[in-house]
Amino acid sequence: MIAFGEEGDLHPHIALVSSSADGAAVPLVRVHSECMTGDVFGSTRCDCGQQLDLSLDQIGAEGGCLIYLRQEGRGIGLVEKLKAYNLQDEGMDTIEANEALGHQADARSFDVAAEILRTLGMLEVRLLTNNPQKVKELEENGIRVEKREPVVIAPVKENEAYLAVKKAVMGHWL
Repeated sequence: MIAFGEEGDLHPHIALVSSSADGAAVPLVRVHSECMTGDVFGSTRCDCGQQLDLSLDQIGAEGGCLIYLRQEGRGIGLVEKLKAYNLQDEGMDTIEANEALGHQADARSFDVAAEILRTLGMLEVRLLTNNPQKVKELEENGIRVEKREPVVIAPVKENEAYLAVKKAVMGHWL
């Protein structure tokens, strides 16, 4: 585990690097944005926790790297994310709720992930993702995505609408 942040940073980004990734021709990489509700508490309102678990299993089996970015709630933070959840409970979708709170639909940036990958010497990767924006930003920042590996999670009742918005509006490969 390697922390990336400024001296004294209480919430650094984290890279979990499998020792079997050393020398891998093209390492398997997951860039995962923090999601306390899904990652820690197992919420099925999103697919984040399941994506994290599946990615860790794959990286554990064949080596690679998981980059855990501290950009909760699509970059708006936990408190604002919880406010967005309340708006979603009133009928808004995930994008409408973020925008109603004055935020972008997705305020995350993957530039720092590219910087971390460069620091680790991983300039070419097989990327575990369904998000075309991650591929685009990594490539714009000098990381070659040799192959995109899908992260297939079966939808459940609680996240069907959320996943439909990710696919239809945000262009995710689901």
